Amino acid sequence: MFRQWVKSRIGRFKERMPLPEFLQEWRAVRAGMARHRAQGQEACRYRLRRNLHRLEKGLMMPGARPVYGAEYIAETVAAYASLRQGAACEDTRDEMLWAHNVLRAYFGRVGPNPAVDGARRLFDSLAGPTPLGEVEVALPFRQKEIGPAPLSYEQILAATRHRKSVRWFLPRPVPHAALDQAMAAAIAAPSACNRQAFAFLIMDAPERVRSVAALLLGVSGFDHQIPVLVAVVGSLRGYEHARDRHLIYVDGGLAAMNFMLALDALGLAACPVNWPDRPQQNRNLAALLGLEDDERAVMFLAVGYPDPEGMVAHSQRKSLDLLRRYLP
Repeated sequence: MFRQWVKSRIGRFKERMPLPEFLQEWRAVRAGMARHRAQGQEACRYRLRRNLHRLEKGLMMPGARPVYGAEYIAETVAAYASLRQGAACEDTRDEMLWAHNVLRAYFGRVGPNPAVDGARRLFDSLAGPTPLGEVEVALPFRQKEIGPAPLSYEQILAATRHRKSVRWFLPRPVPHAALDQAMAAAIAAPSACNRQAFAFLIMDAPERVRSVAALLLGVSGFDHQIPVLVAVVGSLRGYEHARDRHLIYVDGGLAAMNFMLALDALGLAACPVNWPDRPQQNRNLAALLGLEDDERAVMFLAVGYPDPEGMVAHSQRKSLDLLRRYLP
């Protein structure tokens, strides 16, 4: 009887214990939040991007309140002031021009407020528009200025249906220029508060591709002939709250879809590869790719020029009625 009681208690304890996958995710989320609270350049950049997005939404709002954003404008200008020092770098140029224009428009719109006035004084004290000189237009604009869509619905639908998950590739190198073209489309994907807390790690060195592919579950049988392997990696340091921990998967997935459509248009092909959440494999991958403790793999993409003789799965999709519901 006693042994049965002990076994039942141990069984209940095990059922209530967090799974290793959740513990590992919790550690990554905690590490990301700690990095977000830091005052380094990367933390400032994520903070600035999120808050600029919030300010832009206020600028677009019809009948906006006389004062808004008072609770975060001080940290926004402080982040801008910190990042200005590196604005001469090409990779931050457009970002800093956008930040300057949004902040200038915001201070021109809002009324007096102690928190806003203090931030305004700091903004005004910064010499010149940016270290880059002339300020370009980077502000919210009216929908009508976008113009009509460049592609018809039929063309968009055809493009989405033309893209297939390709597993057989030609032994042909993929130019970095073509991958960068596809990345330009990936970057255009929407992102939560415009933070874009992800990166595409592109591998085309055969030995590295083989070593990383060995960790994947979904490439058995064709991993030996993958020319390029792309890891979509999310950075949890982009988020202040644990509630946002799933955004890396949403944003990374949106960017990956744009990337695959662009590859297809460039004559390339890709196969998206799932990355199951397995603690030991996460550790192995982190060691191979040099990932930080708050970085998590979202998915992988096998990329290359498609072998015209290779087979492609039919993959019948579900019907519209199964996937769409109109709610009353």
